[in-house]
Amino acid sequence: MSDVETPPAPDRLRLTVPDMDCPSCLATISDRLRKVPGVSGVEGSPMRRELEIVFDGRVAAPAGLKGEVERLGYRAESREPEGAGGASGGPAGPRVPTAHETWTGGPARIAYASASLFALAGMLHLAGVAPRVVATPFRDLFLPDLIFIVSALVGGWNFFPKGWRAARALALDMNFLMTVAILGAVGIGEYVEAAAIAFLFAVAELLERYAVDRARASVESLIRLAPDTARVRRGDEELTVSVEELTLGDVFVVRPGERLPTDGTVVEGHSAVDQSPVTGESMPVEKAVGTTVYAGTINREGFLAVRVDKAASDSTLARIIRLVEEAEGRKTTTERFVERFARVYTPVVTVLAILTVAVPVLAFGGDFTMWFTRGLTLLVIACPCALVISTPVAVVSGVTAAARHGVLIKGGTYLEAFGQVRAVALDKTGTLTFGRPEVVAVQLAGDEPGADGVGGEVGQRALALIAAVEVRSEHPIARAVVEHAGSVGVRPGGTVEGFAATAGRGARARVDGFDVVVGSPDFATPGSSPPADWDGLPGSVVAASVDGVVVAWYRIADRIRRSAARHLAALRAEGIEHLVMLTGDATPTAEAVGRELGVDEVRAELLPEQKVEAVRELTRRYGPVAMVGDGINDAPALATAGVGIVMGAAGSDAALETADIALMGDDLSRLPYVRILSREAVRVIRVNIALALGVKAVLAIGVPLGAVSLITAVLVGDMGVSLAVTLNALRLARVGSGDG
Repeated sequence: MSDVETPPAPDRLRLTVPDMDCPSCLATISDRLRKVPGVSGVEGSPMRRELEIVFDGRVAAPAGLKGEVERLGYRAESREPEGAGGASGGPAGPRVPTAHETWTGGPARIAYASASLFALAGMLHLAGVAPRVVATPFRDLFLPDLIFIVSALVGGWNFFPKGWRAARALALDMNFLMTVAILGAVGIGEYVEAAAIAFLFAVAELLERYAVDRARASVESLIRLAPDTARVRRGDEELTVSVEELTLGDVFVVRPGERLPTDGTVVEGHSAVDQSPVTGESMPVEKAVGTTVYAGTINREGFLAVRVDKAASDSTLARIIRLVEEAEGRKTTTERFVERFARVYTPVVTVLAILTVAVPVLAFGGDFTMWFTRGLTLLVIACPCALVISTPVAVVSGVTAAARHGVLIKGGTYLEAFGQVRAVALDKTGTLTFGRPEVVAVQLAGDEPGADGVGGEVGQRALALIAAVEVRSEHPIARAVVEHAGSVGVRPGGTVEGFAATAGRGARARVDGFDVVVGSPDFATPGSSPPADWDGLPGSVVAASVDGVVVAWYRIADRIRRSAARHLAALRAEGIEHLVMLTGDATPTAEAVGRELGVDEVRAELLPEQKVEAVRELTRRYGPVAMVGDGINDAPALATAGVGIVMGAAGSDAALETADIALMGDDLSRLPYVRILSREAVRVIRVNIALALGVKAVLAIGVPLGAVSLITAVLVGDMGVSLAVTLNALRLARVGSGDG
């Protein structure tokens, strides 16, 4: 036994912070908590108003950490353990306000009161109703002035407590900057500007909260896809129970128009189910006994009885919701840059604001009131909210829009990365093809080549004998032969004796007194040659002989997905320069498929480790590469690629874990959509950053020249830019899903 003591696992404290509604708020809290002894990590989400603190329980206590957050002026509430939530399996804990409640809560009422007082003071001033109320040694206060001051103090109540605590913590956050700006304007007698700053900034805060809540609502719309209750069979009765009460093996029933509460297998009934909420498929999918159904999908026509295969908290829909929420925490390269920039930008502009006041007044005897006002204006411009919110709102909008179209993107990193890749590698089997062998051509002895080659009683009898042998084999090619016989109305027939299969070659048996052999040409009839017109065509050739005479030739191939070529062409139209197919299949078959699909390069007969090397080589040539596969034997290559994309991930836990991007449906139709969405997201992020920085830079230049007032700085530099970048980001939700 080792004498080295294993350190205990770190503790985790999860808090809901209702007032943490912007990235700069999160940065202030995180910076404070990281200074606390014992804290090793802080992660948070302004979208979910959620904070997770990783700490050493021997050094720090949950109550103390919660107190640190509250000392900064933020209300904090402990969350319950994961998994105690509703049907969706979403996290439990205090509820986050909705977008509607943004306009009815306490901060909103304070803003409305400030605006009302501001309007009243303005009307009195315009009407000339301005009796002197207070006489001071410095300045006489008239009734409108007094109301403007009250308006400023009321509106500033949204910021003053947090601003004071931020000052004590030496944190130059938005609340501190606004507190200084409002009180400073009052102090120099700029009462109108002080009141305008207070209520305009309060409105700007409400708009920002609304934007965050709208982004959060897009995730909550996924949660609402699954019903809260289910009708379960208990003996001879149907009982309505909460979905949390469903257990594995229960049977629930769904009628036309109802949503399924969790994943399961149909045990009774037949219907068409709308799977678009999960897989994005535009057409309903037929469901019968033995097929799988998913939570949140809609039963369109018939009655279904379904056996519960997964608890509601572990359904495919619940996993999608959890992964979408986790995706927000995976910051893009651009987002990390913006956060680092904001940490430098705010103190630099604050110093410039101080110099704007100090240098003209102390060095050149300038007017203190004028230069102090300009310094306050720079302080307003120093607020980084519009800048730091520009990227995360776009990411959340894009990720949740994709989820509603049947695509799971595990973070802004991958949303951004797929929009910038120049090369895409695709696995063949199960991705470009259906992944199962099918008979694509048959030629019976003496027949002309044709699509099926079946004709007359002799042909029917031959196929029946062949099927009688193959039905006893477990080989995929044998199953394809039997399925083909059934498709042309032929059933396996005859008494079978002495069945024997030879691995890698074929099978033989005696059927109704005939010696029947099915397999490779050399195995079935040594020295025989396949049809000449099949040379160079994709697939494997199988021969069948009866009493040593060839009676049939089969060409068996993995059928190409009908729309694959169209979707690959759509990728090219969206800027993909190089398409390469990676496969373990034989070179002739792979090249034939590649020609039909129009890919630029085919690499065949690859082992999994050779696919990894191929991805690395492509990365050296083209930069980060996207790899598209089925998530099973492609896992190493998917992990190596810059972006790993798995197709047909619905219901597959392994595929969901493997992928950076998961196409929930089993087709390529969503791949061009993800490319379009990714490129648009990159454009939106860049425009947002350029807009936020550009407007603030222009305003900052205009401040020392006297061209920018305090009110303009708030209206344009903060509220205007915040609203603009938010609306620009939210339009990602309207990016179409193509022809999917």
